Amino acid sequence: MIAFVFPGQGAQFVGMGKEMARTYVEARAVFEQADEILETRLSALCWEGPEEALRQTENTQPAILATSLACLAVLDARGVRPHVAAGLSLGEYTALVCAQAMRSVDALPLVRRRGQFMQAAATRRRTAMAAVFGLDPEAIAKVCAQAAGKGVVEPANYNSPGQIVIAGDENAVQEAITLAKAAGARRAVLLPVSAPFHTSLMRPAAERLAPLLEKVALRESAVPVVSNVTAQPVSSTQEIRRLLIAQVASPVRWDDSVRTMVTMGVQTFVEIGPGSTLSGLIRKTAPDARVMRVEDRATLDETLSHLVAEAGSHGQA
Repeated sequence: MIAFVFPGQGAQFVGMGKEMARTYVEARAVFEQADEILETRLSALCWEGPEEALRQTENTQPAILATSLACLAVLDARGVRPHVAAGLSLGEYTALVCAQAMRSVDALPLVRRRGQFMQAAATRRRTAMAAVFGLDPEAIAKVCAQAAGKGVVEPANYNSPGQIVIAGDENAVQEAITLAKAAGARRAVLLPVSAPFHTSLMRPAAERLAPLLEKVALRESAVPVVSNVTAQPVSSTQEIRRLLIAQVASPVRWDDSVRTMVTMGVQTFVEIGPGSTLSGLIRKTAPDARVMRVEDRATLDETLSHLVAEAGSHGQA
């Protein structure tokens, strides 16, 4: 079984998707559609920057979505489709488009608003996110509880074994870093992120996103999409909507999501979109899985050659 997985915020870089759009008509059409829907030169921002503008959350989220969808369109045109899909945070929207549960024309403006709401939720509050390496979830929970006297600090992303991101008020996160190191963490470092995503501080953003999601037409997904919130497959429209709202202020259970996909029978993961962050995380969680990616012509060609060989040995793509 093949899983398509899609990156979230932080994977962006100036130049992403440019070669794909220049080389493949399917990718170019996705960027043209995104420019038209959002009434802005999103493609130019992806390909030329400036980087500062690309890093703004309201731009980053539709930019990564468009780039991932452009790469996906090239694979789709070559008849390569997944048995299951998942995405990290923002990437869950790409996964839902991939699974035909949400239309790209709805997803693009929706994630731009999602980015605006998430950024606004942290305005006028000094916040931070930090990656902690070498502690298990129980130890992280204890560290966060001990640091809570300094403010809000919570687990935000369970990325892979021994890698958990915490987020919240800056002073509380700094205190948690100190406590984590004292508890035996190999490393604990602040991340260059502008808001405490996937914590309770994002509840105002979830509340603002909810009525917009209610207006979006969803369909039963053609393939299961593994939810960030539950780390379980979801296909019904009611559950998709509920979990997308909850996702904004809930920790991302990526580690468990990968384990779920392996349990479902996934042996091959294809990361589609900018960067290779998910590939690295998946290799830590599922070291026996085959991990590939598609972000430019070279990675596309390599992935297609592997998938064709795999299809030949299993009798299907």
